This record gives sequence, structure tokens and C-alpha cells, in this order.
Amino acid sequence: MPRIRSSKKRMRQARARTERNRAQRSAVKTAVKRARAELTPEAVAKAIQALDRGARKRLIHRNAAARKKARLAKRLKAAKS
Repeated sequence: MPRIRSSKKRMRQARARTERNRAQRSAVKTAVKRARAELTPEAVAKAIQALDRGARKRLIHRNAAARKKARLAKRLKAAKS
């Protein structure tokens, strides 16, 4: 446990940031799972929005977001035909 005041503050900030990131990362994953289950254009669009937001906030790597978006679009296109 830190004794220095600034170290205690950093610890509090890190804990808050970790909780926030975990919740947001979970929301992105949930949107992707829902899109894969439903495979509707609306669900896929929401998942793509969530992935873009996650990449912008650096919750997930931008290349990972792009890869997931491409795979979702590919599945949606295959489901249509």
C-alpha cells in the first residue's frame, strides 16, 4: 500500500479507469455477440459503432476492430444471399 499521497491518488485513478474500461470493453463484446446472433443490418450497424468507439478510446486495438467489422460484414452478406 503506498504511503505517498500522490501514489495513493494514482492508485485510485487507476482503479477507476480499470473499472470504466472493463465495462466499456464488455459493452463492445456484447454488441458484437448480439450482432452475430441476430445477423440483422441494425444489429451489425450497432456493433460496428461500438467497435469504432472502442478503437477510438483504445479499449481494443484498431486492427482488431477492423478485423471484427470485416468479419461481421462478411457474415451479414452471406446471410442475405
